[in-house]
Amino acid sequence: MCCRKGGFPLQRHIIQSLGILIGSFIFTFGLNNFFIANKLAEGGFVGISLIGLYLLDIPVGYTFLLLNIPLFFVGWKMFGRGFLIRTIAGVVAVSIFAELTVDLIDVRVEDKLLAALYGGVFSGVGLGIIFRCGATTGGADIIARMTNHYLGWSIGRTLFLIDVVVIIASAFIVGRDAAMYSLVALFIAAKVIDMVIEGVSTSRAMTIISDQSKRIAEVIQTELGRGTTLLKGTGGYTGRDKEVLYVVVSRDEIARIHEICRSIDPLSFIVVNDVHDVLGEGFNPLVKTTSQP
Repeated sequence: MCCRKGGFPLQRHIIQSLGILIGSFIFTFGLNNFFIANKLAEGGFVGISLIGLYLLDIPVGYTFLLLNIPLFFVGWKMFGRGFLIRTIAGVVAVSIFAELTVDLIDVRVEDKLLAALYGGVFSGVGLGIIFRCGATTGGADIIARMTNHYLGWSIGRTLFLIDVVVIIASAFIVGRDAAMYSLVALFIAAKVIDMVIEGVSTSRAMTIISDQSKRIAEVIQTELGRGTTLLKGTGGYTGRDKEVLYVVVSRDEIARIHEICRSIDPLSFIVVNDVHDVLGEGFNPLVKTTSQP
């Protein structure tokens, strides 16, 4: 699901809205049919809603929506109308689908680790799509932004602390083992969210330092059709000026560039890094173009 900016505004809003709905369905499907079905815990406001379900049998969707309503006004005052609209969209969609996806399938399993792994994947995919479409699920996210604004705390650190506190509180209800499995699910979900937002790394960025950088760049452009960039650099030890070659390639082109560098300058220094969500010529287009009639 791609929700990048580009194209006509109406088309973009339709795609974003569909993305939020799809992401909410996937997230709540995993919540109901892996977390709740196997009595696991969750972090944030969803985790608090699960405590309400386990103790008082209050539906998750109702509790989640009620907990977020006071924060809507805080988010509006602090972060503006656009943030409020995106937050309401995510919260309402999750609240509705939390009720619609109850008991769709029976996936109660004896191995809670298996439930945690699958639940973490579904949770990560769903939330990743929601975040990628510019929406949020409110709750802890708004609190984290507030602490960052007023106290300078890292948003990631605050979210982690909230999740840990909720999981610890849940341990008294679901048990210590289930709480520990829930932490595994949170870790898996965080990794999957990053993968959905950033994209699966199929491209590599190569930094090449050589006295023959221009010649290497010419061969790469001619044989592989990849654009290159020459940067000005200075040797920290020698103090000599050097040209640093930067190029982004697909994974299967790395070996060929190694051969090119080896044949032109065996003393080349090469660094290869993973890159995510590469946009532009030769990769995913930054802006979709429409053909003219």
